[in-house]
This record gives sequence, C-alpha cells and structure tokens, in this order.
Amino acid sequence: MRRRSLLLSAPAGLVTLAACGNDKSGSGSAGDTVSQSPSPTAPATSAAPPPKIVSGPLPAITAGTKFGEKPTVAKGGGTPSKDVAVKTVIAGGGRTVAENDYVQAHYLGQIWDTAKVFDNSYDRKTPLLIQLAQGTIIDGWRYALAGKKVGSRVQFSVPPTWGYGKQGNAQAGIKGTDTLVFVVDVQDAFNSKSSAKGRTVPQNDANLPKVGTDTDGAAPSLDVPRKPAPKKLVADYVIEGDGPVVKAESTVLVQYKGVLWDGGKEFDSTYKRNQLTSFSLQQVVKGWAQGLTGKKVGSRVLIVIPPSLGYGDNPPPDSGIQKDSTLVFSVDILAAM
Repeated sequence: MRRRSLLLSAPAGLVTLAACGNDKSGSGSAGDTVSQSPSPTAPATSAAPPPKIVSGPLPAITAGTKFGEKPTVAKGGGTPSKDVAVKTVIAGGGRTVAENDYVQAHYLGQIWDTAKVFDNSYDRKTPLLIQLAQGTIIDGWRYALAGKKVGSRVQFSVPPTWGYGKQGNAQAGIKGTDTLVFVVDVQDAFNSKSSAKGRTVPQNDANLPKVGTDTDGAAPSLDVPRKPAPKKLVADYVIEGDGPVVKAESTVLVQYKGVLWDGGKEFDSTYKRNQLTSFSLQQVVKGWAQGLTGKKVGSRVLIVIPPSLGYGDNPPPDSGIQKDSTLVFSVDILAAM
C-alpha cells in the first residue's frame, strides 16, 4: 500500500461516490484532498504568524545535485535558524508558484541535527501532488515555495513553529524541538486557470456532445444534441495531451464541468468554484474511473456516463441530478500520481 506523504497537515478528506454533486460546501465535496493511506500528520492548523524568510544557514547537498535526482544532504552544522531559511539551488524558468496553487514535486525531508531522512518521494518514484494551502500541508512549505518558479530546486529549513509544532511527529521520529530540512524539485504548478494542453481531436459524431477547445482557463462550451443518450460509456479525447497514462489507481488533478444529457443543465463545475479538484479514481463513480483510466495527462476528455455507471436511482441530494440521469462531462486532466 502506498504511504501518504508525511507533509500533510491534517487527515485528508475522502472523495465519496457522490463526489460530483453540487457546488455547495460540505462533506463529499469533489474538492477534498485525497488520502493515499494512513500516515503521520501534522497539526491541522497553525496559529503562528508568517515567518521571516532568511537565506541560511543550510547544510550542503553532497550528491544527487541535478534537478530530479535524489539528493544526499549533510547534517546541519551548528544552530539552525529560528526563521525559515530558503535557498534556490537551481533556478527554473516556468510559471511562478503562488499560495493555494497545486504543486507537483519530488522532495526529500530530513532532521537537521541527525541528517535522518524521514520521508522522500524519489524512492517511491512518484512525485507529490498537493495544494499549498493552510491546513493541507505544513506551513513551512507554503512560505518557502511561494514565489518560486517551476523547474526550480529549492532547499529550506523549517523550525517546529512552521513544521509539526511542539508535539513533533513521533511516528516519523520527529521531536518537538527538531528543525527539518527539505530539498524540493518543483516539477509543475497548477491553479484555477490551468487547462489541457495538446492536439485537438476532431469531433465528428453528430450523436455525441460537442466540447469547446479553448484553453484559456475558462469553462469550455458543452453542447448536448437532441438525440437519444448512448447506452454505453463514452470517453473520447477532445484534446489529446502527451503526458503519462492515467492508471486505475491514480489520483488525478482536474478541471471539469458536468451537465445533464436531458436539457443540458449544468450541475457541477470546478470553473464556477474557481478551485481545482483532486481525487482518487478508486473513490468516484465507475463512469469517471473507467472513462479516465488509460487517458493521457494534459488531455481534455468528453465523458458520457449512463445511469448504470453513474448515480443510477440514488443521485446525491440537492445535486440537481434526477434518478437514472445520463451525465455529460468535460474533464481536463492536469496531473496524475
């Protein structure tokens, strides 16, 4: 079973089979962060004020010095800073990361005094995909990575105030007095204006909905024909990306818009919420899981879900979805892990 990152600041919510419901807040929202498996977590919130950002001291990276390579970091020398020390080791040229963005990154974390590595994504061969938001990740990450560019390697130290607090994290071997050292390779970043990127695919079937191909971050058009709904699942490329293939067990980061086949009424949209959604394909309706499995990251996909693979006769309350509804989605697959 895949371990959940130790960086999460609180037990993550789980997307339920009613995930693609309405835009109202509450449990079961499609915007909840997905947990991979149980693991130590940090305090749910931090009352600490923003830290002062300083340039050091920071221990040397002695091996694995290239972007994307697993680094080896020396033991911290002397007393660590009481502030958050940040250094851009390799400067990237991509978009600038902002608070509340989702970041995809490889990372290694260790304890200043002992150089004990308590977590790293390089050995798992799967980068972290997480939102830089309070209550989602330890605060030191939020402050250290904001303003950095995609493609950068960033090294930083996090004292307990902006890490796991005075209680530490016993399961990870972190004491309440430990300063932590991280090396983070920022592979990509996404916000509410992110869109698919790839090759536009012709939409020639007059019996299927037509999806807009603009990639300016606005919700695409989604026009449903006045024809009988298909009886089987439809999952067709509108824009075909060139990223890795989504697996059945993947967690995906997406933009999406959902309408009813009958009448074309919109019932859900990340664009309206102005917030991306991350979820596991093992925790959503079968039509979503089957429709996205095998598709490439970077793509926009038309998914038409018959009732048997959707909500059937048990739609989410107050969702605007009637029993035995056929659902139509435009989905931009921004990232997967």
